[in-house]
Amino acid sequence: MKIQEILSAAPVVPVIVIEELEDAIPLARALYNGGLRALEVTLRTPVAAEAVKQIKEALPEAYVGTGTVVDKASFEASVNAGADFMVSPGVSSELLELAKSTDIPFLPGAATPSEAMELAAHGFKFLKFFPAEAAGGAPMLKSIGGPLPQVTFCPTGGISLESAPKYLALKNVVCVGGTWMLDKSLIANKDWQAIEALAKQASEVK
Repeated sequence: MKIQEILSAAPVVPVIVIEELEDAIPLARALYNGGLRALEVTLRTPVAAEAVKQIKEALPEAYVGTGTVVDKASFEASVNAGADFMVSPGVSSELLELAKSTDIPFLPGAATPSEAMELAAHGFKFLKFFPAEAAGGAPMLKSIGGPLPQVTFCPTGGISLESAPKYLALKNVVCVGGTWMLDKSLIANKDWQAIEALAKQASEVK
């Protein structure tokens, strides 16, 4: 599966946290029905890997990836869950070697322009960008010397639906991590209709 296919599914890739397994399918379905065809499930919760399996079974047309892949155990959990892509917040040499052992697209993370260029030197054309401050994302991306990575996920903290367009307008920035659009209270209250409406807004950002 080519990463281009995944990223063309929607202009926004929301990062979702599944704490209760019963929320996995309705949350994913609300996002999918709102027009977001690719989802990243963070592995920071005990039920995350099982959530990925259930979402993929319930929504076979969606692309479901895993985030917070930080070591061999989480890498293997992602592979076993059948993830469509993996995201790692770092440039660990162990993970970069593991990434070569699978056909699943692997998006390592960079916090600085120099880390981004290091990943590019390792042959990674796709990566997730984690600047220290959300507001610093745009100038930091522009400051990278040489060709920009083909795909960067803008930082999630501090981005709103109102500010997202300026990030999407950047050359080669085609996705925005989406925790900004998933207020935990909406999930706690199981307000799937409200989440679907927000997803629709996000999917229409130009």
